[in-house]
Amino acid sequence: MKRYGIVLNGDSLSLDNVATIAATDAKLSLSEEALTVCAKSRKMLEDAVNSRKIVYGVNTSYGPMCNKIVRDSELEKLQVNLLHSHSAGMGAILPFGVARAVFAVRLNCLAKGFSGVRIELLHFMEEVFNAGIAPVIYEQGSVGASGDLVHLAHLGLGLIGEGDLYLEGEILPAKIALKKMGLEPIKLSYKEALSIMNGTSVMSAIACLALSKAKKVMNIQLLSLAFAIEIFGGLDDAFDSDLHATKKHEGQLGIAQTIEDFLAGSKNVKKRMHLHEKIRSQEKSGTVFETNEVVQDVYSLRCAPQVLAVVYDAIKYAQKILIAEINSSNDNPIIIPDSNKILSGGNFHGQSVAFAMDNLRIAISTLCNISERRTNKLLDRNLNGGLPENLAAGDIGLEFGFMGAQYLSTSATAENRQLAAPMSVNSISCNESNQDVVSMGTISARLALRSAENAELVQTMEILADLQALSFRNSEDLGVKTKELYEELAQSFDQYNSGRVIRDDLVKFRKILFEDLQANWAVNKCFP
Repeated sequence: MKRYGIVLNGDSLSLDNVATIAATDAKLSLSEEALTVCAKSRKMLEDAVNSRKIVYGVNTSYGPMCNKIVRDSELEKLQVNLLHSHSAGMGAILPFGVARAVFAVRLNCLAKGFSGVRIELLHFMEEVFNAGIAPVIYEQGSVGASGDLVHLAHLGLGLIGEGDLYLEGEILPAKIALKKMGLEPIKLSYKEALSIMNGTSVMSAIACLALSKAKKVMNIQLLSLAFAIEIFGGLDDAFDSDLHATKKHEGQLGIAQTIEDFLAGSKNVKKRMHLHEKIRSQEKSGTVFETNEVVQDVYSLRCAPQVLAVVYDAIKYAQKILIAEINSSNDNPIIIPDSNKILSGGNFHGQSVAFAMDNLRIAISTLCNISERRTNKLLDRNLNGGLPENLAAGDIGLEFGFMGAQYLSTSATAENRQLAAPMSVNSISCNESNQDVVSMGTISARLALRSAENAELVQTMEILADLQALSFRNSEDLGVKTKELYEELAQSFDQYNSGRVIRDDLVKFRKILFEDLQANWAVNKCFP
């Protein structure tokens, strides 16, 4: 497997880096410049402790118990007790790739240099990660305010040789996993358990993976939209750049231009300028006559740039938020040696991620709504302009076409509507009302990942329906780019009939669309 060298310095981790870490055995290395900053912040913290200053979370207890001062002789025990008491995760275990992403995002936060942890801990975490080890973290337990305390406690637990760890995808007792790779558990010094736990790295890592999927879904959405216009002979003026320049939304302008580019050279697309004469040729006597020409397309075609503009904008907003978050010092307290300050605040709070993921789920649901409606138009004999009922090939009634597969698209779309309900408004005071405003950002991110996975199913179904429809008509007159992509997909597509299990087609094309095709320059124009 190809290996990558991703350098962590607390400033330049990208969304693509996070996706790569989750999907491959990418290795990490710590920036020497970042380690220099880390050493300075640790020295400042050590000096504060040695001079008997009272520093929250270092020689005090935590949360509402912060007025309880802990003797220096008990500070190592304080670390272990914090991990034990907060390793309360339940539910499903995060997949190995997701756990790797969490580990890398947390290490990047610590490498930024404002947490005051030892260089020894940073190198140990680097070594553990590069040995193919990842934390076993459970889905449930975070309120997303004082960071992902419960989730990240399980990360810390593994580092001290307790609980479980992944080793190359296999779950083992932590001590055994470490020993197999020639490693010994580490003893944590003051503040280190808190610094591991007290941040947004779980919600941020999951959110990055959800966003990565959403971007790919958006790319395929634009292709399926272009295919639908080709299949139905849509009118050209709905995508005219002069029309969209009058409204000025960035996403709307970009999407309309992308569709225009897809359709360039198409003989299927109807020109508004040619429509007038056709309609007038059908004129009859009387005050009103009815034409069989389509004067305006349905909204799922004609209004797609306006509808999808908000999806585009939500993705761009989430991208901005997440790039900032995964390269931030989301910890408490923060040690800033250049300013000679140790500051206690709320950088661990996940409200930004929660809001971005709430917004993203609404956007993904919107995307699924429009896709599902176009799929329905393709299958409904009353709407599909003469295509076979349910796109069945052969004897209709004996052959069912995409009747059954549509249920997948419809149900996934309905589920995403439910998942679109915001989590960031569901703040519940806890922690003796110390955490009286919480973000629920980790739940929001988990739901966003689920929503993006559902959207993959919806888009896969629509593309299969597009390919089936194009096997009946209009494939010869496609635009230059739609033809290029159609021919690439058609190499793997056989017109569907009920002689084979349709799930096999869905599985195959989900991989093609969301893994293989994304490298194509034409399909990734919106979000490369």
